[in-house]
Amino acid sequence: MADFRYATRLVLLVTTAVFINYIDRGNLATAAPMLQDQLHLTEGQLGVLLSAFYFGYVPCMPAMGWLAERFGAHRVLALGVALWSLATLATGFAGSFATLLGLRVLLGIGESAAFPCASKVIAQVVEVGRLGLANGILSCGYLIGPAVGTAIGGSLMIAYGWRPVFVIFGALSLLWLIPWRKVTLPKVSAVVGAAQAQVQPSFGRILRQRALWGASVGHFASNYSYYFIVSWLPFYLVKARGFSLGAMVTIASSAYLLNAISALAMGWAADHWIRQGRSPTLIYKSIMAANHIAGVVCIAAMLVLPREGAVAALFLFEIVSGASYPGLFAIPQIIAGPQATARWVGVQNAAGNAAGLVAPVLTGFIVQATGLFDFAFALAAGVNLLGLVGWVLIMPKVAPLDWSEPQLGAAKA
Repeated sequence: MADFRYATRLVLLVTTAVFINYIDRGNLATAAPMLQDQLHLTEGQLGVLLSAFYFGYVPCMPAMGWLAERFGAHRVLALGVALWSLATLATGFAGSFATLLGLRVLLGIGESAAFPCASKVIAQVVEVGRLGLANGILSCGYLIGPAVGTAIGGSLMIAYGWRPVFVIFGALSLLWLIPWRKVTLPKVSAVVGAAQAQVQPSFGRILRQRALWGASVGHFASNYSYYFIVSWLPFYLVKARGFSLGAMVTIASSAYLLNAISALAMGWAADHWIRQGRSPTLIYKSIMAANHIAGVVCIAAMLVLPREGAVAALFLFEIVSGASYPGLFAIPQIIAGPQATARWVGVQNAAGNAAGLVAPVLTGFIVQATGLFDFAFALAAGVNLLGLVGWVLIMPKVAPLDWSEPQLGAAKA
């Protein structure tokens, strides 16, 4: 493994990248009420725009995982950041639905590099007993991104309008490339040994792993709830619950902040338990199951309770769901190892983020057709049951696969 101080620096740098990633992708949701009024968009068109990002994001992720292992995660991530930053900046000049649609797809293509590359970097420089905290820090970065983006971006939009915010945030995002230019990564052989490093499992071999598909189903369910909330919460609070734009910014940013703090705390706790000798399988499966049970209860409560109770249910949901996020990437890093993590995460995260293709646009058309959020909330609550199936029933042990074995069976304990 890399020197601890250097590994910490790399974890913080990739965390900053995903922090920027989520600010840039989330600004459209904050601007949605203004966009609807200024560009005369329907709820259905808003839903399409909120989902359009994922039309570029999801299909490109497996390819980005392959590119990261072929040409180096640090190079591919740099290109991705440059592309999504320029797409964000250009959004400030968009004047039509079609232009916004194209820029959101381009943004998704650039951002598809983030998690395969970040997971590859973490798997190469962080030991197993510290993966929970490393991914907790990473999760904190991408979860706090919407909190900061909503609070700062929302406040700036109130004062100056939505266009300058996209231009400023896109330009600032490009500054991340300055410290990243000096990054070098250790060879995989320094992490897993020369013999193991020689084994590069094919995509076909990776796709045959039951653990991959269990994690992918679970990741989809986790992300459906997340993207349902992050895409439509600002609009729901203002239009359906009657909160002012300022109150919406406070509630939404506070919820995202709780989400981020919870992820960081659980990442530390999971590592502590694993170093004490407890099973990663028990720890991570229990956390994932608790998240989806809470998802069913809390999402239903957000709909049926009065305004104060709905906000309390939202905050509880953000705490419990935040605790599950370190496991989303620690699990594949443990199972796949550094020589296959980028491609594994590329596939798993693509399957998981297919929820981004579905949740925002489906919610938009449900609300447009019914005039209510009732069916959209019921669907989001029900999808959590898929998460229990994926993480608990389909996925076997959370333990490393030995890719050098000619016939791969269950993961070794």
